[in-house]
Amino acid sequence: MHHFAIRLFRLLPMALLLPFAASAASVRYTLDPDHTYPSFEADHMGMSTWRGKFNRSKGWVELDKAAGGGSVEVRIALDSIDFGQEPLNAWARGKDFFDASHHPQAIYKGRLAGFANGAPTRVEGTLNLHGVTRPLTLRIDHFKCMPHPLTKREWCGADALGSFDRSAFGLDAGKDYGFDMQVALRIQVEAIRDK
Repeated sequence: MHHFAIRLFRLLPMALLLPFAASAASVRYTLDPDHTYPSFEADHMGMSTWRGKFNRSKGWVELDKAAGGGSVEVRIALDSIDFGQEPLNAWARGKDFFDASHHPQAIYKGRLAGFANGAPTRVEGTLNLHGVTRPLTLRIDHFKCMPHPLTKREWCGADALGSFDRSAFGLDAGKDYGFDMQVALRIQVEAIRDK
């Protein structure tokens, strides 16, 4: 019994370190706000498709390529909406749509999934918009990592796509006029590994 206790005591420090060793492969990246512009496509009464983007966002990615896992969070400043038409931007920021003074951010949080050859193929997550949270899965069409040419730190980029019904978030302006409530959301993202 004494010999067993000594062996257990010697192994205990290693056992305590195992959770840290398992998470050591997870790497954190900070989104580059100059290369991350969530964008959208929305119907205009069946006549045309409006396209726009958000000029300010921030967030992070945790990635464990070996284990095939990770997570992401993107915070989008709704008052940075840009249709390319300032009167429309002002309306969208106002109380009749985003009400950005009361709901300043849209937040997408998700889990990286469907790994193939060390790269995720989708994000299973939720979108919080206008005070409402709903599930939203994004398909990752492109994912790549390489050393950044200037910082030499690992640099990853992706293009993710999904769609949602904006009326489910209380954003049903135009519904009575025949606007399609489906909105396509793209999140193009570049991120640099934290030091």
